[in-house]
Amino acid sequence: MASAAPTEEREEVVVVGGGVIGASIAYHLTQRGLKPLILERTAVGCAASGKAGGFLARGWGDGGPTEALHRLGFDLHERLATTLGLRSFRRIPTLQVRTRPGGSAKATRMVPWLDGSEVASSSLMDSDTAQVTPMELTTALVDAAVAAGARVRIGTVGGVQRGADGAVQSVLVDGAPLPCKKVIFAMGPWSVLAGDWLGVQVPLEGIRSASVIYRGDAVQAALAADPAALFCGEDARHGTHLEVYPRNNGELYVCGIGGSDYVRGARLRPGGDTESQEKVHADPGRVAAARAAMAGMTSLAAGEPAVAQACMRPCAPDALPIMGAVPGCPNAFLAAGHNCWGILWSLVSGLAMAELAATGDCRAVDLAPFSPARFNERALAGRGRKQGATPVGEQW
Repeated sequence: MASAAPTEEREEVVVVGGGVIGASIAYHLTQRGLKPLILERTAVGCAASGKAGGFLARGWGDGGPTEALHRLGFDLHERLATTLGLRSFRRIPTLQVRTRPGGSAKATRMVPWLDGSEVASSSLMDSDTAQVTPMELTTALVDAAVAAGARVRIGTVGGVQRGADGAVQSVLVDGAPLPCKKVIFAMGPWSVLAGDWLGVQVPLEGIRSASVIYRGDAVQAALAADPAALFCGEDARHGTHLEVYPRNNGELYVCGIGGSDYVRGARLRPGGDTESQEKVHADPGRVAAARAAMAGMTSLAAGEPAVAQACMRPCAPDALPIMGAVPGCPNAFLAAGHNCWGILWSLVSGLAMAELAATGDCRAVDLAPFSPARFNERALAGRGRKQGATPVGEQW
């Protein structure tokens, strides 16, 4: 294995991936006095971090290993929203909504814009929830990191060079070695490539799903007066399990459209049909299904959505994130597989990984359940969003 010359100048820490997880890691590294280099293939926040919903629920991970990620993650969002000057963070209630043909004349309309003819019921689901626009969060973290000395470089990472002890000596960027002391891979579902380069199992799949966004003066006015997130029951007619998030910039974001594609193996690697976010597109049939389902709930979705898009949520076999040191590689770390909670967990994950990379220890949360080494120890299964132990939202 090739190694860099001992006298060659090395980057202190390289963060591979410019999504919200990589951005958060870089930000928290700068808070410890380090000046990381962020490597991104296309653009900051170009994949799921720029297309996710940004729903935040403090108490939905209670009783499991992700409880601290939910609770500390939520608290960090509230705190850093002020520090970073985020305009999109706000607390909003979350409602449970059910529909059926013909609706119900006695249905309680918890917000006025829930005025569709098919609404059968609506009720308060959780008052301790919030939202943030993921692209604003991601770019704000990167901007703050850069202001503190971090740098961003656009380029394609194609592998690593390792020394005799297994440590990464260089990251290969656009075919040329970039010497580094430490490297953190935060590449979403494409973190499987890091597994290839480092010779470890990173059993991620990308759950490709569509989302749509409605805009307009009527949308903005209605959402400004009565904001609430909606978690909707299964609509078998359209194959949807909608999640609806009103943003304070006047956008109505809709996901849970169904028809998810589970992308793995060669499809994520060079030459595959989803080798990059640029190749991830919305299924027109699922966009049409979203329109039909939304039309039965609210008049705000009467027209065409302003945006139809798709992204891939990275998910491990046990639906837990992969965070920690890479087995057999003393200076490499993984931070991926955050499933449907990537935005909520991003800040606490960045804090934890920055602590680990900087000091070799993490005090923010217990990373043991999320260790990359666990896939050599046992086989687990499960995915989907839950409120505590109760499955809600689209279960994929």
